[in-house]
Amino acid sequence: MIVPFQRQDARYPDSDGQPMADNTLQFEWISTLKWGCEVLFADRPDVFVAGDHLIYPVQLAEDDDTSTPVRIAPDVYVAFGRPKGYRGSYKVWEEEGVFPQVVFEVWSPSNGVQEMERKRAFYARYGAEEYYLVYPEAPAHVDGWVREGNELVEIEDIKSWVSPRLGIRFHLHRGKLTVFRPDGKKFLTPLEQDEQMRLAQTRAEQEAQRAEQEAQRAAQASQRADAAAAERDLERERAARLAEKLRQVGIDPDTA
Repeated sequence: MIVPFQRQDARYPDSDGQPMADNTLQFEWISTLKWGCEVLFADRPDVFVAGDHLIYPVQLAEDDDTSTPVRIAPDVYVAFGRPKGYRGSYKVWEEEGVFPQVVFEVWSPSNGVQEMERKRAFYARYGAEEYYLVYPEAPAHVDGWVREGNELVEIEDIKSWVSPRLGIRFHLHRGKLTVFRPDGKKFLTPLEQDEQMRLAQTRAEQEAQRAEQEAQRAAQASQRADAAAAERDLERERAARLAEKLRQVGIDPDTA
């Protein structure tokens, strides 16, 4: 099932007017996490992934046209049990009450501690199961929280942590943070994806060339074998004609 695009409800704007990212590094990480999760669950029609997308957890009363609805726009979120498709915003009451289970925020210079605490409290209140705060600037690192009861409790050893929902793990080496999928492959930036595709294409072309060369060598070997067989047949025919001539003049070719 694919959710069709729906007309915007004026009470629930599709934009909060805030920029997606403050700098290129933050944008790169948001893109990497978003598309990494998309690729990870590409074969799951019941997993919806979004980036810089407003979530409305509580519906306003039908006659309430003045109140500002509660909302938040995570950098990336993953909602299990919800179909893929286009949405202007994610309204929990239209999603069978499912609040996204996994949320990512990427730290930027404009993020204050109080702001990030407010966001974490919001996700804890409305039902997120896992929350990750990524710090991309050197030395890069990540903090994580997992739900215990009604709270999001900090993960003490994030280095050995594997996300229960996503199956991903974070690896920190020499100040560089990498996200690995369950199959051991890492989340790639768009540039890395393009480079990997070009390398794969080059390898495929090289394999095709090698296969063609092998086919040519096999064809040449077959031609040589056919020529040798033809030569042997010709020699047998010559020997047979000579033997016949010898017999005609009374000579046994076997003793000649």
